[in-house]
Amino acid sequence: MAGINLNAWTENASRLGMRLQETFTERTRDLALTRSGGAAYFDTAEDKVKNIRTQLDSNSEREKLEAMKRLIAMISKGRNVSEFFAQVVKNVAVSNIEVRKLVYIYLLRYAEAEPDLALLSINTFQRDLADSSPLIRAMALRVLSGIRVPSIGSLVVLAIKKSASDPSPYVRKTAALSIPKCYSLDASHLPSLIEILSTQLRDRSPLSIGSVAVAFETVCPTRLDLLHPHYRRLCRVLVDVDEWGQVNLLELLIRYARTMLPRPLVTEGIEGKEMEEVDPDLELLLKSAEPLFQSRNPAVVLSVSRAFYYLALPSQHPKIVQPLLRLLDVSKEIERVILAYILSISRTSSHLFAPYHARFIIRADDSAQVKKDKIKLLQSFVNLENYQTLSREFADYADDVDEELVAGAVHAIGHTARIIPESTQQCLNALMTFIKSHNDTVVTNAVLVLKSLVHTQLQAHSNPAFGNASAFPLTIIERLAYRVDEIRHPRARACVIWLVGQYSNDQSRNTGGTSAEGVIPWAPDVLRKGAKSFRDETVMVKLQIVTLAAKLLVLSPNGRTLILLAKYVFAQARYDVNYDVRDRGRVLQSLLAGVVPSLLGSKEDDDGPLEERGGVVLRREQVRVVLFEGKAGVVEKKEWTGTDDRELLGTLTLVVGHDMRGDRILPDWLEQGAESSVRDSEDDKPAAPPAPTALGHYARPGVVGSGGASPVVVLSPAGSSGPSPAGSMPSKGAFTDLDSFYASEEEETEEEEEDGDDEEEEEEEEEEGEEDEVLEVEHRTVHRTDVSQAEDDEDDEDDEDDEDEDESLSASASRRAFGA
Repeated sequence: MAGINLNAWTENASRLGMRLQETFTERTRDLALTRSGGAAYFDTAEDKVKNIRTQLDSNSEREKLEAMKRLIAMISKGRNVSEFFAQVVKNVAVSNIEVRKLVYIYLLRYAEAEPDLALLSINTFQRDLADSSPLIRAMALRVLSGIRVPSIGSLVVLAIKKSASDPSPYVRKTAALSIPKCYSLDASHLPSLIEILSTQLRDRSPLSIGSVAVAFETVCPTRLDLLHPHYRRLCRVLVDVDEWGQVNLLELLIRYARTMLPRPLVTEGIEGKEMEEVDPDLELLLKSAEPLFQSRNPAVVLSVSRAFYYLALPSQHPKIVQPLLRLLDVSKEIERVILAYILSISRTSSHLFAPYHARFIIRADDSAQVKKDKIKLLQSFVNLENYQTLSREFADYADDVDEELVAGAVHAIGHTARIIPESTQQCLNALMTFIKSHNDTVVTNAVLVLKSLVHTQLQAHSNPAFGNASAFPLTIIERLAYRVDEIRHPRARACVIWLVGQYSNDQSRNTGGTSAEGVIPWAPDVLRKGAKSFRDETVMVKLQIVTLAAKLLVLSPNGRTLILLAKYVFAQARYDVNYDVRDRGRVLQSLLAGVVPSLLGSKEDDDGPLEERGGVVLRREQVRVVLFEGKAGVVEKKEWTGTDDRELLGTLTLVVGHDMRGDRILPDWLEQGAESSVRDSEDDKPAAPPAPTALGHYARPGVVGSGGASPVVVLSPAGSSGPSPAGSMPSKGAFTDLDSFYASEEEETEEEEEDGDDEEEEEEEEEEGEEDEVLEVEHRTVHRTDVSQAEDDEDDEDDEDDEDEDESLSASASRRAFGA
């Protein structure tokens, strides 16, 4: 019995706990205390999904809100919930604003997929355009313009036109962003949309002007004439625009400046001094954009840098250096883009960033593309001051595991040797050290660079670092010739063989019969090694071996060993599988027919008797010119030189490295820009000088409405006939206390008694004006009604009797002094 009671008690306690949990969950649903706030809405169990239709049709706003939140959560997870579109459309006019927001978000997502059902709610959207909430008006316009049905294009245009003059700048911003949607829906509405854009260009709200620039670039990018009266105001408001609006507005203003403004020039002035000629409107744009260098948004900084690089004179280009360097440490992704910008700028202005070469030292955690860009930048920064430091840095990079970085470092050393003659010896020593490396990549690139340097310097014969008769480069070739077996890379082997053949002629190094006459001693041995491994070589190397055999025969046509080696090489080339090798062998063998007749063997071959071949037989000197002064060896790796016209700052082509469709090309400067008068507007007119008030203070004009100046309010004494003329001041200074006031009153009263009746009235008016000014200074309050009444009383008393005049003045003064 006790067991039964215990079981019943346990069951009742469990039910009570579940009931309490349900009640707690229901009561705290709005407080987001369960399941980490909105995480419960991401539960897509089938029973809860099926319950969404019932909740949407319910009369409870809480259930509708919960259903809509669950739908939006499912949309964020990528699930298609278009099946609930009909139920959602029914709630488009619900009174709960939170539900309406979510309904609008849903309709934006599926209005294009269900255009017919979306048309059912157009009347509701049109009513919402007059809603008291700016958020509802904006969302209604956004949904209305997002319905991709061409038949409602006219309604969308009318809605945009109405919203373009909305009091809320947020709604006007939404109207500007709806213009490209309407244009893509039906391009026939272009004239109406341009008219709306012209209206919105006069908008003075910084919140919406950025969106207007986006719409302008999309709808009518070539109608820059519409910007004429607004250009200067857009420049001035640039600082107050939101960050992404600044990017779009700057791009628009850059295109306008390049199209409508004259090019800035540097001319020679008096006494040979350079003078800069910059249009005032262009200078206004640059000055307005310069504060944006301090923006926290990297895109804004890049846009300003682009503006200064393409619009300003070279004397202002250093302003972009520090802002770009500051962005290098923001993130890895931004660093990648910044390096592309700096690399493009360094191609023409490397001196800007050369003093900061330490900021571009390669780090171990850099990506492959960042390393590639940095090695190019360091290569462009090499000059007479830093070549030693950078050469050591390049030598260190040769030990990196990244093969592209190693190749770039070795080529950078060669670049340093070419542009800095003082560094030639140091660079050649480093390259010769690389040849001894066990890394094939290092050896290959070192050979390619050495081949280029030696070929260039031996042709010049003018570098003092090489000594007499260019002995040092020939020593390098000799070392390479002895290590030809260790060099396995095809391009490197082809370069070594080409060098041996090109520079194997040296009569001063004959050894008295131990070598072929007129040929350096180690050259025939290179040909022997090439003939031995001819069958296993690549096509590039085979071509150079055949060429080497022909060159050595021209230099020493009587050498028996050379003739035998050449016959063997030509025989292998004759039957090679590659047609280029076969053609090269046949051409060179026929070319040498007049130099070494025995090279062809018997008097008759496959082409017939030698006497019947015909053609021209060249002499030895002619063949030598053809072989040694023809093509300059193996084509080297193409180095980074020059710039591409499409690789402009701000284009995707600059970042990815190849042509991208859709990139906007910067227009060229025109010879003469548009007249400056077309950019004049009401804002440019000089303001009228402020008129002084009755106390001598100047009233400040205020800005009302659409920028017009408010009328200047001038305070004047109550008894005066009108406002004081501009620049006039009160006749007497302000009194310091009441004693001075009464003392001056007595003096004026005595003068009035001596003067005539007409003069007395004028003096009374002046005294009353002065007294009013004293009261304004002392009490800061003007009792105009009392003053006017006092003046009327005094006029009446003056007409009745001159003798009562003194008493009336005293009474009037007393009332004015103590009436407050």
